This record gives sequence, C-alpha cells and structure tokens, in this order.
Amino acid sequence: MASFRKRNVIVNARGPPGTAASTASSSPSPPPAQKPDPPVPGIRPSPINGQPTTSTGTPSLDSLLAGHAGLPLGCSFLIEEPGTTDYGGALLRYYAAEGIVQGHAVTVVGFGEQWVRDLPALVGDAEGSGKRKDSGGSERMKIAWRYERLGEFGSGIGGSRAQSHTPTRTPVASTTSTPFCHTFDLTKRLAIPPSASLKFLPAPTASTAPYSTLLAQLSTHLASTPSTTPHRVLIPSLLNPALYSPHACAPQHLLQFLHSLRALLREYPRQLTVMISLPTELYPRATALIRWAEILSDGVIELLPLPRRTASKAQGKQEEPQGLVKLWKLPVLGEKGGGVGAALGAGEDLAFLVTRRRFEIMAYSLPPADEDEEEAGPGAAVGAGGHGHGHGKATKVDLEF
Repeated sequence: MASFRKRNVIVNARGPPGTAASTASSSPSPPPAQKPDPPVPGIRPSPINGQPTTSTGTPSLDSLLAGHAGLPLGCSFLIEEPGTTDYGGALLRYYAAEGIVQGHAVTVVGFGEQWVRDLPALVGDAEGSGKRKDSGGSERMKIAWRYERLGEFGSGIGGSRAQSHTPTRTPVASTTSTPFCHTFDLTKRLAIPPSASLKFLPAPTASTAPYSTLLAQLSTHLASTPSTTPHRVLIPSLLNPALYSPHACAPQHLLQFLHSLRALLREYPRQLTVMISLPTELYPRATALIRWAEILSDGVIELLPLPRRTASKAQGKQEEPQGLVKLWKLPVLGEKGGGVGAALGAGEDLAFLVTRRRFEIMAYSLPPADEDEEEAGPGAAVGAGGHGHGHGKATKVDLEF
C-alpha cells in the first residue's frame, strides 16, 4: 500500500537531477546566526519597554524614574531648586562621576575643568553593596533567586513591587561585567583617568542668537563620537546671572535652545542624555518661562530645602532630611500621560538626604505630635482636653479651629 514506506530508504535523500529529493537538498542553508554586539558599559534595557537605560549615579533616583531603573537614553532631566542651596549640583556631580567611571563621553556647559575636579570619589558598586546575606550563612536562598528584582515587601519608594537594585542571578561568566551603578564619597575627589572623554563648553553670552554656537558645538561633538559611546551633557545652574547674559535668559532664545536640544535627543535616541539644574529663585515655577521649560523636558524634579533645625531639636537624630522632593514629570511614561502615580506609590511624600557617601531619596513623614509638644515647653497651646498651664476653662475662641 502507498501508506507504507521501506525503512531502509532515507527521506530527502539526494536523487537523480530534476527529482524532488535533489531539489530539496540543493536549497541554500540558512546563514549562521551573528553574534550579538557586546553590551555597552553602564547601559541596560529598561524593565518596562526594553529601551536602553543608564544610571544617574543615584540609586534612589533611578528607582523613581517610572520603573525604568535609570534614565532612558534620548531623554532630558530637569532639576529645579529654589533658594541659594546647591543640592541639584550634587545630583549633577553624581551623574557626571558615573559617566566618567563607565567610560561615557561627558560634556559640561558653563564651567571649566575645576568643576570636574570636585566630583565625588568612587567607593564601590552600588548593586554589590546592596546584597544581603541570610542568617544561615553567606549563600543566599537558591529557591528565591527569581524574585530578587521584586525587592522586599514594603521596601523602597514604590512598595513591594518597586524596582530593586539587587541584580538578578547571572551566569558565573558574567559576574565580572561592569556594574550598572556605583557609590561615591562626596568628601573625597574622583581620580580622572587620562582616557576620560571630557569636553567643556562656555556659557552663551552673545546678544543675538546666543545659543547657536553652543548647539553647533554639541552637534559636531556628537557626530564625531562613535555611535556605541553614550554621551552625557550637563548644564549646571541654567539661567544663573553670574554665568549667562540677560540675552540668554530671554524667553525667545531659551525656549528655542530647549527645542533644539530636544531635537538632538530625538536624533540620538540611543546615545544622548541631558541633565539640567535650574535655580528658581529668580524664575519661579509659576512663570510661563519655567512652565514651558518643563514641557520641553522629559523629566522634572524639584528639590525644596527645609529650614535647618537647631542642635537641641536635632539632638539624637543623626540623619535628618535636608528637603522635600517633588516629581512633576517622568521620562517616557510621563509624556504619554501616565506612570507618575504608579512610580510614587499611594500619595507618599518624598524627601532627600545628603550624606558624605550618598544622595538618597526616601519616604518622608512628620515627627510624632508628642515630640513637638515636648519641644514647645510648658507654655504650649492647650491639648485636646481644653485646659492648659496657667489657663482656666476653655472659651469658645479656644475651641474653634
């Protein structure tokens, strides 16, 4: 019968020319699979959409960026800060130090080499320092290695599902790869290697088209940089009157510059990132100029310094936050109309803490009411009972809020 076939006949064997077996065997074999390009140091795909992402040098800030665990390439980040403090400058220094350690091209606008000499020194690997050991020994539980990136329950800014900085389990051959994020010490200075790609551009001072020269220099430098080299552009203290001329602060020039900078980011979506610090003492957020600057930026964060408490009030509190953090816009997801609430959790207030070894963003809560009453002394306002020291029966005015 036709349904049976002899066992000693090889299927698709080469037959006489013109037969089906000869035609099938002479078909060209598929080309061998090409080896993937080696990973770029300091770049890894986003857990959200796979977009290439780099670290800002601050692990707590990386965990807030809409689940990307870093700043996506092709995006800009604006840091606003009222008052005369320079906490935003510390974030930019972490960002620049991380780029130098990773071998990225770093461009600083408005400052010279002295600004780079003040970068914090390298301490170690931020991911390696976050590894924990179990109580039974030095080895971690092998049964839970799949869930390491989920973090502990309730840990981090975003709760139990926040992005953790503990790396997933990798083969032994890849354990020597370059870390994604490092830790730095603000009290020491980073040793700049001779091979570091650094460029310093002066702040614009021309009266007509002040930013045209700066944009031309940035475009030329990006075109001459290899496509596999990430590029970090830092603009500290934008609109600072000590650095920028009044013509550079005019809205028609500044907004055109931000438009052109956004076009460069879209032209180099897998290579360029920009971080800007903007002191809002002379240009508050309520002005139209700053609102347009926020619209033209991919991510916006505001640092609100808190008044420093006296030594008697801060006694016993070694780590007191220096200010509050407001995230007004997040890269990629923020411009699509979502991601802000999911990244911050259910209405958590954020604060930042600057110590000698870290710039950390954490959840913030007011101190208990009992401590405030004790610090107020015996002459404080009456409590819930309606009677205070040296006062009689509470009147109607005392009971009104």
